Amino acid sequence: MSKRRKKVYIIGEAGVNHNGSLKLAKQLIDVAARCGCDAVKFQVFQADLLLSKKAHLAQYQKEGISSKIKTQHDLIKGLELSFEDFEKLYKHCEKRGIEFLATPFDKTSVDWLMALKVSCFKISSGELTNLPFLDYVSRKKKPMILSTGMANMDEIKEAVDTIKKNNSKIVLLHCITEYPAPMDQLNLRAIQTLQNHFGVEVGFSDHSLGIEASPAAVALGATIIEKHFTLDRGMAGPDHKASLEENQLKNMITNIRLVESALGDGVKKIAACEKKYVDLVRKSLVAVSTIDKGQVIKESDLAIKRPAGGIGPKAFNRVIGLKARKRIVSDSIIRWSDVYEKA
Repeated sequence: MSKRRKKVYIIGEAGVNHNGSLKLAKQLIDVAARCGCDAVKFQVFQADLLLSKKAHLAQYQKEGISSKIKTQHDLIKGLELSFEDFEKLYKHCEKRGIEFLATPFDKTSVDWLMALKVSCFKISSGELTNLPFLDYVSRKKKPMILSTGMANMDEIKEAVDTIKKNNSKIVLLHCITEYPAPMDQLNLRAIQTLQNHFGVEVGFSDHSLGIEASPAAVALGATIIEKHFTLDRGMAGPDHKASLEENQLKNMITNIRLVESALGDGVKKIAACEKKYVDLVRKSLVAVSTIDKGQVIKESDLAIKRPAGGIGPKAFNRVIGLKARKRIVSDSIIRWSDVYEKA
């Protein structure tokens, strides 16, 4: 998010779908670039700093992983990439012409990303109530994109107020923290609620299964879309099943671009494609029968018919009682040059 863009900013969320493999991570970058994402985002963490060794696995994390993995720490430890790996991924993003983004989970990762000169920080929903961490990141003066899953308005206000003490450059992402998130619980109208209440840009971190929700979010005003994607939904790992494969990601982006194109600038005016129809489908006053020169025009002398180009229908009553300047043939359009404008 190096600068504000007029178009919707689309983040391909690679997350931990690299399964701890630098090779797979590079392939994910390639997919995001081919599909037209503006950025690809990873998660930068150190398992020992992120969670206790006693932290339980979430239900969605248990699916598609080895039964030998008993705790979140076991799972996350196997998904770590080193800072050196991320430096290589950053350079690969530069090579592919796509922005590298990352979600840090600890101060060390924040500092390292600062050294890498990332353009902004993405903060996960789980850190929204971690006010000391938000304060630390906000002091870096980089734009911050904050997901709001699992949060109510009071908690979001606390987070926003904490950040704004040091940094006004903030975007909120409406988010439902479930994998996959049920369509009937996405509550996309909350995008507008957040916009109106906090006066900041709002996007959508889409955890739903399909591609329908993100274009709908754009129609409701989302300026950023974040969506998980994978090389193969059948791979082992916690997030693959709730992610899009390449063809789905490409279709979603195509639909988003169509929707944002359809939204326009909001100014109600005659569209360029409509102009050729104006005279064809609008109407004029037409002589019911021949009107002789000097004749006073009566209501019964007038009809309203296509095409436009003559006196418009709104002048119907104004024309009644005027005299004809010349003979007006039956079924002819009546123009102002055909009548005296005063009786």
